[in-house]
Amino acid sequence: MSCRKFETILVILSLVLSASSADFSDIPTEPTPGDVMLRDYFAQETRRVEARTNALVSDPDNWPGKQASLRRELYEMLGLQPLPARSPLKAEITGSTTREGVIVENIVFQSRPGLYVTANFYRPEKQDGPLPSILYVCGHGRVNIDGVSYGNKVHYQRHGTWFAKHGYTCLTIDTLQLGEIEGHHHGTHRLNRWWWNSRGYTSAGVEAWNSIRAIDYLETREEVDADKLGVTGRSGGGAYTYWVSALDERIKVSAPVAGITSMQNHIVDGCIEGHCDCMFMVNSYRWDFPLLTSLIAPRPLLILNTDDDRIFPLNGVVDVFNKTRKVYEALDAKEKLGIAIYQGPHKDTQPLRVPAFHWFERHLKGGSIDDELSDAAAPAIFEPQELKVLDSIPENERNTYIDDYFTRRVPRSAKVAATSGDWLAERSLILNRLKSRSFRGWPAGAADSKLSEEFRSRKDGIDFARYSFESQPTVRLPLYLVTPEDTPLEDLDLVVLNVLDEESWNDFLASPGAAFPEAFPGAELPALNAEAYDAELKMHKAQKWGMLYLPPRGIGPTAWTNDTKEATHIRRRFALLGTTIDAMRIWDIRRAVQTLREMDNGNTPDLWMQSSGVMAGNALYASLFEPNITRLDLHALNSSHRVGPELLNVLRFTDVPQVAAMVAERSKLRIYSKTPAEWDFVMATAKLMEFTEKQVEIRNPASD
Repeated sequence: MSCRKFETILVILSLVLSASSADFSDIPTEPTPGDVMLRDYFAQETRRVEARTNALVSDPDNWPGKQASLRRELYEMLGLQPLPARSPLKAEITGSTTREGVIVENIVFQSRPGLYVTANFYRPEKQDGPLPSILYVCGHGRVNIDGVSYGNKVHYQRHGTWFAKHGYTCLTIDTLQLGEIEGHHHGTHRLNRWWWNSRGYTSAGVEAWNSIRAIDYLETREEVDADKLGVTGRSGGGAYTYWVSALDERIKVSAPVAGITSMQNHIVDGCIEGHCDCMFMVNSYRWDFPLLTSLIAPRPLLILNTDDDRIFPLNGVVDVFNKTRKVYEALDAKEKLGIAIYQGPHKDTQPLRVPAFHWFERHLKGGSIDDELSDAAAPAIFEPQELKVLDSIPENERNTYIDDYFTRRVPRSAKVAATSGDWLAERSLILNRLKSRSFRGWPAGAADSKLSEEFRSRKDGIDFARYSFESQPTVRLPLYLVTPEDTPLEDLDLVVLNVLDEESWNDFLASPGAAFPEAFPGAELPALNAEAYDAELKMHKAQKWGMLYLPPRGIGPTAWTNDTKEATHIRRRFALLGTTIDAMRIWDIRRAVQTLREMDNGNTPDLWMQSSGVMAGNALYASLFEPNITRLDLHALNSSHRVGPELLNVLRFTDVPQVAAMVAERSKLRIYSKTPAEWDFVMATAKLMEFTEKQVEIRNPASD
């Protein structure tokens, strides 16, 4: 996919960094309010992420201490915290071939039980003692013949051959995606596995761990000088080069090719569309990429790229280099950081590899910057069949479902605490982890809501008003309030905050929205639902209740694209910025509650909230952080984040029933569900904590 640049409409991405064959004939000429809001939000949050990174790399005092802290963050963001056990590798050599002075062995090992890594180990036919060694990590290079996958390692074989011919050993490992056992890198990119984010899982973590274990394997080989290890790879392999170099200091020299660019390129310029999930950590700590490269300092690092790479644009690559250079300069290691640019697109060109060969000759063999290579040719000399490792896929393989196994998660059936004190301690821990692991993307504090009333009218015995408020800078949302006529907000007995998804927004437009069309200028409203409208009128006549309607960001008036592909990459942008759409909608709900308190002048009527589906989960979480919510009515609430809401890392330490039990301590809770057994944890905790009988109820769905 091309890396496309935002202009006036974020989600349309109408300009590309270079020529594109895309057809833009159907692009609207005017951005919608949702388009503008989203564009501005992404630009603002990108600046926030950049600012934190810039502050760290611009002040590299005590960098070794900072590196230790940052490395812990990176381990966690790759799903490697706690670090998996270094289980036996169970390495096997399944075959070997010798040609043109090069021996290549076919290797398989298990980086974790059932997680197989297939590899080729290249070494000189004649060798006198241990040699400097290279870990070559592959990008995506499918080699599939007659329905049989031979792995990415076959596509990249010429690099291992060059190293073996020039006095190195080289272990080339397959990736999870397109390896001999074909796993998945595209969970959020095209497989709709949004629970990856909730699990704190990224395929980048698997590649990082496989690379670490590959180093463990190299250390077992007598042909390898374990004090002279380098790593290189291109595209996805460039990214894995960064991961393993940042995490594992046994790597002494690094030369990633086309594996990194700036957050600005990914988010604002749209390059994220061209990348699968293996390129990204679960960015809980909101890093820009110079933090990753700076973790390698002061070890030798050469950044290589072409000048017309749409998914790794030159301006972003140079930006990462310049910021990393500040750290190297502060460590008096400027000569150990380099950048090499060659003409061309995103392609594995041999001239781009030559500087990498020079870099290893210089820093692993003690060569000079002025040395010339006698031979830079790197032909592919082996047949794919000669490099295949496995005759058949092992029955105990976990590669194809490693996403449901790799990171820790809370048990699917959580145990109820033994005592009330244990539960209070557990809930405190959950709350702290939510704040630090799932909601770091929230603004630092609640600023002025900048509330304004924009419309008011009276009809059929009710008052209808439209307000708007600022959830955060760049995000302004509407609120609609329906009350009995001539009844001030502070005189109401109850306000019900209805948190709308797209379906309930359309229901709202049909009633009461269609009765007040002038409140929605320019909108195409559905026909009035007379039955629903009549029911609302009767309610307001009988009760002093106010109905408050909130469509959070991306819903109703601030909706963005309906295009599935564009919507996918919008959602991925949120995650790369260290948050999710659901997390920010929870913030919107919180801000709506805070705004209501402002509207009623401190004379607070009881506040109920109600919603359905994923948005009911968002309302549940909002009530966890906002006081004095009397009751929640939640319809079709999902019992697990596996379905939604999507919140970063949440399944590593809690799930929806535990949060519901926490909320039930503060608010009356009504869950409308066809499967009441899914909420046994809530009811058992309510019994443990001796809640009153009516504090929490599991009810049949209203339609039943």
